[in-house]
Amino acid sequence: MIFKQYISRILAPILLVVIITTSVLAEDDLVQNNKQGWGFGVLPAISFDADLGFQYGGLVNFFHYGDGSRFPDYDHSLYFEISRYTGGSGVFRFYYDSDRLFEGLRVTTDLTYMPEQAYDFYGFNGYESVLNKDWEDDGSANYRSRMFYKMQHNLFRFKTDVQGGIGDGYFRWIAGVNLLNFDIGSVDIDRLNRRRSDDDQLPSLEDQPGLYERYLDWGIIPDKHATGGFVPEIKAGMVYDSRDNRPNPMRGIWTEAVVMGAPEFLGATSGFSKLAVTHRQYFTIIPEDLSFAYRLGWQQTLSGDVPWYYQSQIITSVMAGATSTGLGGVRSLRGVRRNRVVGDGMVFGNFELRWKPLYFSLFNQQFYLGVNSFLDAGRTTSKIDVESRLSDFSEPIDDYFDFGAESLHVSYGMGIRIAMNRNFIIAVDYGRAVNEQDGDSGFYVGLNYLF
Repeated sequence: MIFKQYISRILAPILLVVIITTSVLAEDDLVQNNKQGWGFGVLPAISFDADLGFQYGGLVNFFHYGDGSRFPDYDHSLYFEISRYTGGSGVFRFYYDSDRLFEGLRVTTDLTYMPEQAYDFYGFNGYESVLNKDWEDDGSANYRSRMFYKMQHNLFRFKTDVQGGIGDGYFRWIAGVNLLNFDIGSVDIDRLNRRRSDDDQLPSLEDQPGLYERYLDWGIIPDKHATGGFVPEIKAGMVYDSRDNRPNPMRGIWTEAVVMGAPEFLGATSGFSKLAVTHRQYFTIIPEDLSFAYRLGWQQTLSGDVPWYYQSQIITSVMAGATSTGLGGVRSLRGVRRNRVVGDGMVFGNFELRWKPLYFSLFNQQFYLGVNSFLDAGRTTSKIDVESRLSDFSEPIDDYFDFGAESLHVSYGMGIRIAMNRNFIIAVDYGRAVNEQDGDSGFYVGLNYLF
């Protein structure tokens, strides 16, 4: 774990230099300080994980600005990402966003396949599931396995959202379809051990089952949902959007409320529905340079039996990255371990001070350097039933559960942004968890502001 973070921190500055050099050479010329026609930015993905191997690949984001009269707004955005670890994990993604494909409508489409050999699983209901970091630390006397809090998780996602205006104001209706297929299983220990020396092998699941295997044995995860399933989402709702800029607003409000359902007649393993409300607001402190932004989100199950593997999904109309899960990780609570907080209902907030201290032009491209500080917080509001499902439990219960312990999970940190032509934004964030039960810290390199 420490080695992985160390390598990532070394590579991050190199990646930033590569992306700046590559991107400025890739874009078209400026016309009267506005972009015309096509432009693009590129970000390579190169890293190393001691268990998953080398990561290789990258992403490219194409923008079409038309005649440039709407700059920095674009007519079309096409995003492609292909990256893969030699151990089998990867991201294969296409994302499209446009308000010019059909007159009067904004269309966003996402097609993604993400196989993960070592996906985080810490149980349910936040602090009610105890995190024992020594169990995954191979230098500890209490070591069990680095894969103890992992499982295999392969996700296929096809998502399309359409928004249309209501009158001449800021209100819009939203409707969408999201087809998700989850393929869940145990970590393939034999595959991960192929690249390891004999004295550094991971223990087999027969000798040391992980938390996922234990939850199956204890009956917390029901048999019908044990290995994943198909979730067809249909959603509808309302949006209020008065932002002055989509990538990094300086003022305005962006609020949406949607109801989504996954009906059995469309093939869902079990039918259910959820309500999601997200409010974002932006305040100018110093024109063009300094702003304060916050996001408040709440989602709650309304009916039905929600599969456990879906409970970590954050329902949103716009995806700022390949994943939309939480709470914990780059898209929700930065510095808290990914999927640390999973419940039947959850609430979260993100608060950011955003500063742009430097503007410059390079190779006829417009850049700014951004610095942001943040505070993230969240918790479950409705719990997944765990306690009543425990049957033949032979291990010390305090090692795994602390019923009634759930409270607010908090993290804080800082980040930098390098924006090219206001739309292609390189993001680097470092967050720390306040409570050691949420982990230690997280270092993230990607694209875009969080919201």
